[in-house]
Amino acid sequence: MVAKESTKVTSREEMKNGKKAKETKQVQEGTTRTKQKEKVRLRIRLLPIWIRVLLVLIFMVVSTLVGIIVGYGIIGNGKPADALDKSTWQHIIDLVEKE
Repeated sequence: MVAKESTKVTSREEMKNGKKAKETKQVQEGTTRTKQKEKVRLRIRLLPIWIRVLLVLIFMVVSTLVGIIVGYGIIGNGKPADALDKSTWQHIIDLVEKE
């Protein structure tokens, strides 16, 4: 069993260069393996995970605001700009909490 190297690859070019250097080293040592065993894929992400999470949160906020505006302004026959007013939300809270 061959241990995997845990080096961090920062670009595709570095990965290709590292792979070529590894292959030439194996040829020099005489320890070349078949292509089936050599196929180890490294995934290089174009967007880091933290950016993906941030984008999902931003899209959730934007879609919620659009849903509020469409629901209040178009479906509810009100003015779409009034959906984001504080007085509108205070009125809705007063209706819900009415005892």
